[in-house]
Amino acid sequence: MLKKIDRLLGSLAYRLWDWKEGYVRLNTFNQLRQCEHWPPHQLQQWQEQRLTQLLRHAHKTSDWYKPIIERACLNLNQTITLADLQNLPITTKLDIRDNTDKFISSDYQKTSLVKAKTGGSTGVSLNLFFDRHCQKLRNGAQLYADAFSGWKPGARIAAIWGNPPTPRTLKQKIRAFLLDRMIYLDTMDLNPQSMAAFVTRWRSFQPDMIFGHAHSIYLFAKYLHEQQIIDLNPQGIVATSMMLLDHERQLIEQTFGCKVSNRYGCEEVGLIAVECEQHQGMHINSPHIILECLNEQGQPCAPGETGKLVITDLNNWGMPLIRYRVEDMGVLTHRVCSCGRTTPLLGRLEGRVADFLKKPDGGQVAGVSLVERTLTKIPGVEQMQLVQENLYEIIIHRVKGVEYTSQTDILLMEEFRQVFDDRINLIIRDVEKIPQEKSGKYRFSICKI
Repeated sequence: MLKKIDRLLGSLAYRLWDWKEGYVRLNTFNQLRQCEHWPPHQLQQWQEQRLTQLLRHAHKTSDWYKPIIERACLNLNQTITLADLQNLPITTKLDIRDNTDKFISSDYQKTSLVKAKTGGSTGVSLNLFFDRHCQKLRNGAQLYADAFSGWKPGARIAAIWGNPPTPRTLKQKIRAFLLDRMIYLDTMDLNPQSMAAFVTRWRSFQPDMIFGHAHSIYLFAKYLHEQQIIDLNPQGIVATSMMLLDHERQLIEQTFGCKVSNRYGCEEVGLIAVECEQHQGMHINSPHIILECLNEQGQPCAPGETGKLVITDLNNWGMPLIRYRVEDMGVLTHRVCSCGRTTPLLGRLEGRVADFLKKPDGGQVAGVSLVERTLTKIPGVEQMQLVQENLYEIIIHRVKGVEYTSQTDILLMEEFRQVFDDRINLIIRDVEKIPQEKSGKYRFSICKI
């Protein structure tokens, strides 16, 4: 009974706080619930209407996009179609890094915008800016995504995250107590002692949901599995920020007794796609973004073909991002999810551009997929990371597992020789753990070429 009252109070506090700030988040949540059943032509009309408004705004107020739009000869007096959009060039991370102020709309003071920073794991760190209305729309989209996993306003969260925020001001402390309602397991300090302490806090706090980095959730689940701890039973799990590998999903779901909802987003544009209850791909956040998948020639990929993901953010007027290449690889599909929602699907996320290892013959290998295949096939490997410094050498950082024997590395080398010929020097390095990024996330494959 007390738990039910606590959830009701948490829900009421959340709704009152959102009402105080304009009720944008929950309105956005409800709007996205309506959009998910629109027929494709209605969704396209919505996107093209928003796109036209965005391009008119960018042409008028962005020093970066004004000449670009004019060179593309787009007629802004009529509706801009999705086909018209392909006449614009790709926006890159380097474009933003070297010309940040030119991207920012003259309708906004830079100091009034919300600032975010990417970590630079693909070689380029960025300062990003977005207007406060955009921030609320993104928060509403996050609520929509979390609802697929069973989240409700007022739910208590166990966050497995790097560098957790520490509330300092009175307002921040009140918000943390009433709204955020989270306990944190800091992934920058992930060890048996910190995980044991988190289990104790969990039992006291009684969270409803888990939210965190996919691989870090897996490591926590693995710890619980090994320690035979079976009394932590969340109602839902949201895995984000990293690729969720199949064998990780299996152990997480086995350990916690509930399904994992995989979510894909980034600092630059917010929510991109999320799994529903059927787990047949990720529903694209099409009311808020336009997602393209392009081949090496910059042309649209056929359904089922791996390509580079390019995003137009329909929400951010403070710093428009049009046809922005996020440096991720994925696969779009024409399949329709059996859940009945009509939003298009991102069939598969293949990893970052920098995750693909290169061969001397010009071929590429999806490093994350290779790591997953190897981990599930060869006993005795706890964790693994591949680092390619040059075309002819790959370092295999290998953490020994409990089943490690003298045959493990032999089998490991044989597995990699099926993919890479003798021209590439393969070096296995025994390490105690895989290093993390500053955010607390892990990278399984890094190509520095």
